[in-house]
Amino acid sequence: MNINRLIYPGFWFGKSRIEDALEMARRGAGGFCIYGGTRAEIQQFIRTIKQASCLERVLICSDYEDGLGRWINGESWVLSNLAVGANGTEEAAYQKGLTLAREARSVGVDWVFAPVLDLCNEPQNPIVNTRSFGKDPTAVGRLGAALCRGLREGGVLSSIKHFPGHGSTKTDSHLSLPLLTRSLAELEQEELVPFAAALPYTDSVMAGHLCVPALDPQYPASQSRAILSGLLKEKMGFGGLILTDALNMKSAGDVCQTALNALRAGAHILLSATDAVALSDFLQKQTGLEEMYQTSLQLQEQLLRTFPTVHQEGLPAREFNARYAASCAVWQGPALTLQPGEEIAYLELGNEESFAAQHFLQALQNCGIRLSRHPSPQQKLLAVSFSNYKAFKGHINLSDREKQQLAQQAATHSQSVFISFGSPFGAEAVSNLTARLFLFSPAQEAQQCAAAILTGQQKPGGHMPV
Repeated sequence: MNINRLIYPGFWFGKSRIEDALEMARRGAGGFCIYGGTRAEIQQFIRTIKQASCLERVLICSDYEDGLGRWINGESWVLSNLAVGANGTEEAAYQKGLTLAREARSVGVDWVFAPVLDLCNEPQNPIVNTRSFGKDPTAVGRLGAALCRGLREGGVLSSIKHFPGHGSTKTDSHLSLPLLTRSLAELEQEELVPFAAALPYTDSVMAGHLCVPALDPQYPASQSRAILSGLLKEKMGFGGLILTDALNMKSAGDVCQTALNALRAGAHILLSATDAVALSDFLQKQTGLEEMYQTSLQLQEQLLRTFPTVHQEGLPAREFNARYAASCAVWQGPALTLQPGEEIAYLELGNEESFAAQHFLQALQNCGIRLSRHPSPQQKLLAVSFSNYKAFKGHINLSDREKQQLAQQAATHSQSVFISFGSPFGAEAVSNLTARLFLFSPAQEAQQCAAAILTGQQKPGGHMPV
């Protein structure tokens, strides 16, 4: 029994030791989860790992939910799930799946841990937000299933997450263990609906590190036999692979004990342990794992035998974004069109991740719009927010100080438009804004689309998904 087939170590470029990865490859790790790096570094890592592995095939996995841009500098973002939710069509979700598959394959990734099926029903949730398709469970399930189909027909594996759903929490599970205080009836009517809809189309389910007392008052979902075996396998009828969420997250607690509990509960693959060698040493000393090992091995081998081939080539990221950005955009408030030669006041908020705004600004300037550093009350105000999720950050949306600043600035200008390239929440309490424009994504094409909408060249066609 080679328990290492159940371990998929995490590799963080610039942080992880290649010696440890090579040791796990030699031991027979079933796959690796990669984070960061350049194209060249990723491709070299994959070659090195495959040469060192004792297995015929090693699966390379990633969190490319919104394309390569979140993880690889200089690469394009793909429009977020919330943008697709605003579009509302299965065609857009399917095409996003094809695009994500194309992007992943271009760097050698086999398995994309997407889509997120958590509901976007808690504005203060710091880690779901634009990763979700929206608030409506039926719509989330419908779009999630379509994206899964796109991934598979684009030639990569999928994983729906984070079962049983933690959109209703206010905690980033990278930092601490979330508590989902939903009744069983509420879970069945909301959180579980998207997963049930997408199960027939996905290759795997990722279990979240979160407490759900209505389902198991003792163990988190990723370690709960009642949730993984009782609910997911038996009640919902899922017969595929179950993965843990990343074991490097603080909510996972003691990695070795959590991994052992997860396997005993019904998980088949252990993801992204920081010290996978230590985990391997620990698990090899345990007993009673033979049945779970055999089940995992059979499911993994079945996955390899039926590994998806490319039935349809997706659009490149930038082409996908350009095609769908306007149909994903949502305008709230009276119509407003900027005219060439106008001088406009500009305010940037919520940009802790240092997203580059030059695409938006350059597109406005190309339309003859001048941006003022010394605004007067007669000018219109464009207040731009890039507030977005990031693992281990622990918060999202505008700060109280930024909301106060926005309200003060809006009060001193004749007209004001709040433009969000990230979270749709945060400015709803600012009542003196003239209008709001939501793109839900920092992608270059989303920024250019916002400028085109403001100057009357495009019309927003989306509907608010939250």
